[in-house]
Amino acid sequence: MALHPQAEAYLKLFPTDLGTPLSELAPEKIAEMRALDGFAEQRGPIVPLPVVRDELVRGGTPVGVPVRVYRPVEDDRPLPAIVYFHGGGWVFGSVARNDALARDLAVRNGAVVISVDYRLAPEHPFPAAADDGWAAVRDVFVRPEAYGADPERIALVGDSAGGNIAAVAAWLARDAGLRPVHQVLVYPVLDVAMDTPSYRTYATGFGLGADEMAWFARQYGGDPADPRLAPLRLADKAGLAPATVIVAECDPLCDEGEAYAARLAAAGVPVEVRRYEGAVHGFYGLPGFFDQAIEAREYAAARLKEAFR
Repeated sequence: MALHPQAEAYLKLFPTDLGTPLSELAPEKIAEMRALDGFAEQRGPIVPLPVVRDELVRGGTPVGVPVRVYRPVEDDRPLPAIVYFHGGGWVFGSVARNDALARDLAVRNGAVVISVDYRLAPEHPFPAAADDGWAAVRDVFVRPEAYGADPERIALVGDSAGGNIAAVAAWLARDAGLRPVHQVLVYPVLDVAMDTPSYRTYATGFGLGADEMAWFARQYGGDPADPRLAPLRLADKAGLAPATVIVAECDPLCDEGEAYAARLAAAGVPVEVRRYEGAVHGFYGLPGFFDQAIEAREYAAARLKEAFR
């Protein structure tokens, strides 16, 4: 293992993911951290789009689930659709914080993007985020005209905890008889056992730490054997949407991402996995820090465009 020079420089500035001792993360501190975004300038440009609107999808909660819809064209012709789930350990993150990435997804893929503002823990523990994610995916399939989406070309994309939600939504869709054409899982959380070699090798000193990941999992809760929390535990993976799994080498989550890809392949699911050498967790969302973010986005876009064709 050798850290990429950009990852090394990044870790000198931000040695831990949360940037604060776990003992200090009282509810008021969580609220304060949600309100701030120290990485806003590094998330990429806010690309102007002709259509950006906020809506509520049906289901999830009595009032629905907030989403932000991005269209790269003004007309209302059906476009390929990407349902996107942001990261943040089920505790942090929002549609607003990930606005630049959602815009990039829309432009890079020529797709309408539905970015989901799922409920956050600890106020809304497991399975709130999974329920909201599934409600959003189901609504896009049931009411594609409301989003200007082509119902035959719907893909799921998520990073970190958002990758977990995307993976869960993919198998719930399969079981409901719906067929996403692809799922892109970026350094996803796929298990909470935290017992892999990458968890031991990259437990500290590489940004997201094993103790921080354990804290996130405690906030969300749930049974570690439940595949709505740990998709790696899903007994039957046959028939899931074709997948692209992107992992960072120097990330506690690396091994579970690669293991999930291997199990998809064993179940007959078309899948590609790509490891970004020397990269740390979170790189995909920070093109202002990492050239590998652009490389990974271009790779994911190529895979999505192939699926949309």
